[in-house]
Amino acid sequence: MALLSTARIEHRKPLALALGQILFVARTLGIIGSMLICIAGHGLWRLFRLPSPWPQMFLHSINWICGVIPRFYGKRLKRNVFYAANHISWMDIPLIAGFTGCTFVAQDGIKSWPIVGWLCKLNRTIFVSREDRMSVDKQVANLKAAIDGKQPVTIFPEGTTNDGTFLNPFKPALFAVLSPPPPGMMVQPVFISYGKDTDEIAWVGEETAPANAWRLLSRLKPMAARVYYLEPFDPSDYANRKEIAGEVRSRISAMVDAGGHLPRRI
Repeated sequence: MALLSTARIEHRKPLALALGQILFVARTLGIIGSMLICIAGHGLWRLFRLPSPWPQMFLHSINWICGVIPRFYGKRLKRNVFYAANHISWMDIPLIAGFTGCTFVAQDGIKSWPIVGWLCKLNRTIFVSREDRMSVDKQVANLKAAIDGKQPVTIFPEGTTNDGTFLNPFKPALFAVLSPPPPGMMVQPVFISYGKDTDEIAWVGEETAPANAWRLLSRLKPMAARVYYLEPFDPSDYANRKEIAGEVRSRISAMVDAGGHLPRRI
């Protein structure tokens, strides 16, 4: 599907292709400029030991720069909450974090990525290792210590992206921190949909990161994004992490099958 989308861009009319190239450069420069401003602001706030809003502001700015038009549905919990969402694109990250201020659980290889790894650390990303199976208990302990309830935590339990029409198998290990959960912690499933734009936004298959970035940043039309906050539940009502993962997947899967419909707007 991603390859088809790339082909559509490659076969744009000359004027549309030229406009796309201009937008790509403008948006890239906009993201870099926003990052520099927010890094400076973050440093100033840290100097005076103030809670820094700048990581969230930077992520929020990416939505605006990239032309994302979001709509939010359902009642979102803001504290003591563990969001679990389906995963379509890297755009999911600024979409969710830019509006909620959440942090993420991510594989530790990202820490070494230039710029991205550093930005993840600024946003208090919680890193886990997929390779070190012998230290699972230690990682769960570290996760529980990092989750203080003040900042929402988000995971993508599929561990990879999908094309928006199905869910990959969930990884129960990512829910180990909730068995048993920190006191008062709730789980809130989140369903993300880009509607008719999904096939151009989804990052699947063998597509490279530069190719995907080109498609998203050179788009002429805005991206419509819908985020559904589904009914939260208490993970302590479930026997183990597999049951928690199964409950989350069941609720998100129902939204995938229904195409995303909730009556209430927030």
